[in-house]
Amino acid sequence: MTIVQLEYIVAVDTYRSFGIAAEKCFITQPTMSMQVQKLEEDLGVILFDRSKQPVVPTEIGVEILEQARVALKEGYKIKELISNKKGAVEGELKIGIIPTLAPYLMPGVISAFMDKYPKLQLIIWEYTTEQIIQELKNGLLDCGILSTPVKDKSLHENPLFYECFVAYLSKSSPLIAKKNLSTQDIDLDDLWLLNEGHCMRNQILNMCNRDRSDQLKPFEYNTDSVETLKRMVDMNRGITLLPELSMAGFSVKQLDRVRYFRSPGPSREISIVTHRNFLKKRLISILEQEIMLAVPKRMQNNKKKQILDIY
Repeated sequence: MTIVQLEYIVAVDTYRSFGIAAEKCFITQPTMSMQVQKLEEDLGVILFDRSKQPVVPTEIGVEILEQARVALKEGYKIKELISNKKGAVEGELKIGIIPTLAPYLMPGVISAFMDKYPKLQLIIWEYTTEQIIQELKNGLLDCGILSTPVKDKSLHENPLFYECFVAYLSKSSPLIAKKNLSTQDIDLDDLWLLNEGHCMRNQILNMCNRDRSDQLKPFEYNTDSVETLKRMVDMNRGITLLPELSMAGFSVKQLDRVRYFRSPGPSREISIVTHRNFLKKRLISILEQEIMLAVPKRMQNNKKKQILDIY
């Protein structure tokens, strides 16, 4: 029985598929099946019921998988202790980040890591909040960078900064005449929003605290991209709400169509989220430091801000 074999059976249990587990472990499916079968032969028990789709662990398999996760976690702790003792910043850090934040925060953070910590590999996925939470619970991510609070007792939230939402107006918007806005100024029927499933969409709807009218619109556009929302406002009518960091690179003309909200302005809390029993504490602490260096200091306190709920 080897550590690698334990990693493989945990992967099969996590994804309930030999094919997907093999892909995630960067091996072929025949190799995955052979290694799991060899472990079963060594232990003298069947770990998975392969007759079912998706595959499920057997009764004894459930107990063995629970211990396999414990053994892997303890093994990772040993590696972490040795790395910390050496003072080395190396290994890999698996990060999930929401797509409404990733393109505006991560390029600078990644650049800093490449310069300062060449032996540390960052593996980053853009996921929705729900995906990040699930991957953290399954042990597939070391940490997530997302809007909080998520209100899950199995997770630990470490708030980092507070990002304002701003209104981005089309040239024809009647709100263009106003210097600052209130949430009551926002007409949901004129608002371009992200798809359902994005926490930013929920935050904006919670901020407006009103429902859209039943009036039939000529079309409905579904997008996962903040950049698409910007373009829709540029080329069409209406407004959208943007996270403040997404304004980087705006032209003077675009900045003229940005409006802030009256204090306390609507904001989102951005945190590093980990499982309660998380590992790689030192690497995550370094990630936190680099994020704090990448965002303006005025974002690092929540005074005069209305923190929006993501649910």
